[in-house]
Amino acid sequence: MQFTAAQIAQLLQGTVEGDPNATVSRLSKIEEGGPGSLSFLANPAYAQYLYTTTASVVIIGNAFELTGPVSSTLVRVADAQGAFAKVLAMYNTIKLDKKGISPQAVVSQGATYGDNCYIGPLAFLGENVMLGHNVKIYPQSYIGDNVTIGDNTTVFANVTIYSDCVVGANCIIHSGTVIGSDGFRFATGPDGGAKIPQIGNVVIEDDVEIGANCAIDRATLGSTILRKGVKFDNLIHIAHNVEVGENTYYAAGGVVAGSTKIGKNCMFSGQVGIIGHLKIADGTIIAAQSGISKDTKAGEAYMGSPAFEVQKYRKSYIHFRNLEKIVDRIDKLEKAAKKDQ
Repeated sequence: MQFTAAQIAQLLQGTVEGDPNATVSRLSKIEEGGPGSLSFLANPAYAQYLYTTTASVVIIGNAFELTGPVSSTLVRVADAQGAFAKVLAMYNTIKLDKKGISPQAVVSQGATYGDNCYIGPLAFLGENVMLGHNVKIYPQSYIGDNVTIGDNTTVFANVTIYSDCVVGANCIIHSGTVIGSDGFRFATGPDGGAKIPQIGNVVIEDDVEIGANCAIDRATLGSTILRKGVKFDNLIHIAHNVEVGENTYYAAGGVVAGSTKIGKNCMFSGQVGIIGHLKIADGTIIAAQSGISKDTKAGEAYMGSPAFEVQKYRKSYIHFRNLEKIVDRIDKLEKAAKKDQ
C-alpha cells in the first residue's frame, strides 16, 4: 500500500512543499521516521525532530514556520493532528478490509449474512444468527443462536456473544470480550446457593466500542443495555440489568453492579466501582479508583472511596494529610485541660 505526497495532499486538502512524488508505505512517529514513512508534527515539543527525521513525508500545520532545512517532503494542512487521524482511519480501513467466508468457519442452519461480510477461520455462527452488511467476524469468535449484529460492525478474534443478544451497527468489539454471560444471582435464605436462571439478554446500540476482555452480563429478565455511542476501555465488567446511557466513556478496570442506571455523557476514569441499584445522573464525572455508593447529581464530579464531590474531597484530603499533627494538638490540649482541673 503506497501513496505519494501529492495523493496525501489531495486527500487532506493540503499543499506539498518538496517532492510531490515522494512515496510512503508505512506510518511512524516523527522521532522514529525513516525512508518510506509518513509522519506528522502537531505538538511543538517535538518540533526539533522535524529537522532530523528521515521520514519521506511529514504532515505539518499551515502556520508552522521552519527555522532550518528539512529533508522530508512536507504536506501543509489546517490541522496536522486531525489530518493524521484521518490518514490513520483510512489506513486502518484498508488494513482491516477483509471479505469472504472461510471454509474453516462454521455457519449453522438458518444463519444469514449480508453483502461483503467476513467470517474468519474457526469462527462459529449459531442457528438463526443474522449479520448485516459489511460485518466482520474474526477467527475463533463464537456467535450464539438468535444473535443479531448490525451493519459495519467488527467482532475481533476470540469474542463470545451468547444467544439472543443484539449488537447494533458500526460497533467494534475487541478480543476476549464476553457478551451475554450469566448475571451473578443466587438465592439466599433456606435455599441459599441455588442459582437464579438468567433468561434476559444484552442489547448494544449503534456506534459502541468495547475494549478487550470485557464482560457484559445478560439480564435476569429484560435486557442489559449499552446505549448509542458508549465507549469502553479494556477490563470492564457490567452486571445484569445495568443500563449505560448514550456517549458514556469508561476507562479500564471498571465494575458496575446489578440494576444500576447510568445516564448520558458520563466520564469514568480507571478502576471506578459502582454498587447496585443506583442512579448515576447525566454528565457525572468520576475520578480514578473511586467507589460510588449513592446516587449522583447531574454534572457533578466525584472522587474517593466512598466517593463524594471533588471539591469537598480535596478539602477533606488536606485535613487527612495533617491528621497526625491534628491528633498531636488535641492530645496536648487534653493534657493541658487536665492540668488546669
